[in-house]
Amino acid sequence: MELRKDYILDRWVIIATGRGKRPEEFKSVDDIYANDKGPSSCFFCPGNESLTPPEIGRIKDGAGWKMRWFQNKFNAVDKKGNPSVNTDNKFFTYSDAYGSHEVIVETNDHKRQMIDLSEDELTDLLKVYTRRIEELMNQPNTKYVCVFKNEGPKAGTSIIHSHSQIISLNILPPVVKEKLDAVKKYPSCPYCEILNIENKSFRHVHEDDTCVTFTPYASRFNFEVWIMPKSHYRTLMDFSDDELFDLAAALKRVLRKLKELNANFNIALYYAPKGEDLHFHIEILPRLANWAGFELGSGVVINVVSPEDAAKFYRGEHK
Repeated sequence: MELRKDYILDRWVIIATGRGKRPEEFKSVDDIYANDKGPSSCFFCPGNESLTPPEIGRIKDGAGWKMRWFQNKFNAVDKKGNPSVNTDNKFFTYSDAYGSHEVIVETNDHKRQMIDLSEDELTDLLKVYTRRIEELMNQPNTKYVCVFKNEGPKAGTSIIHSHSQIISLNILPPVVKEKLDAVKKYPSCPYCEILNIENKSFRHVHEDDTCVTFTPYASRFNFEVWIMPKSHYRTLMDFSDDELFDLAAALKRVLRKLKELNANFNIALYYAPKGEDLHFHIEILPRLANWAGFELGSGVVINVVSPEDAAKFYRGEHK
């Protein structure tokens, strides 16, 4: 596995050919629901724990578990090799794809998805995210820990059983670096100002004591929505337990609406790495349309659902 940078752009890829060598269940991405054989053959179901790498941790449920996490058997990065980034012949920048790739199985029930989790269960999941980010960020050569969720084949899911993933990296991801660089152009946090504006705009979705939910002004995805704490929290570690519950409840409200659309989606968490300042936020990115030649060739996205209309949908005002 190798991490490679574009010749001149701040754009990186991981060459991970080993991830293509998977059992049959993992290859039929387009038909994963039709081909699902149920709990008996599912790597993530209770009773099949020996089919996964050694467990890192679990939330117990009596003698069993209701949530567990472990290294991804088909990892994109690992702790082998050299984490140092080098450049040869001016244009060829690379390192070993150094880091940790983990799976968090969100439920012991094969049929439940993230939308089916209660606010308390989603709070537990957020607490696991917090613990894994904190632990991995303290490991040598880790610059950032990416926490993400893929829901459905169009969003990259290759196994039905509901799960999140975590990948730590020896570089700062370009998207995170771009956000950090943009924030530094302002005398104070622009996101604090943005959420105060959006909380009163046509893109406002919901507000509680802790969070504001809104559809971003320049949404890239149909029905894209962000959740942001009112306080200038840099990481999940800044949230109290009650505030994590509010965050989970805000996420649950969005998921309920996405279920009405039968939408595949991705979830990404953004926070400040050590020594940096970034307003924590969650981006929920429905995958209801495919990016085609114009989007891929220009970097400009055509979105056929305005964020204002999307906000009406999330507020329950659509017809």
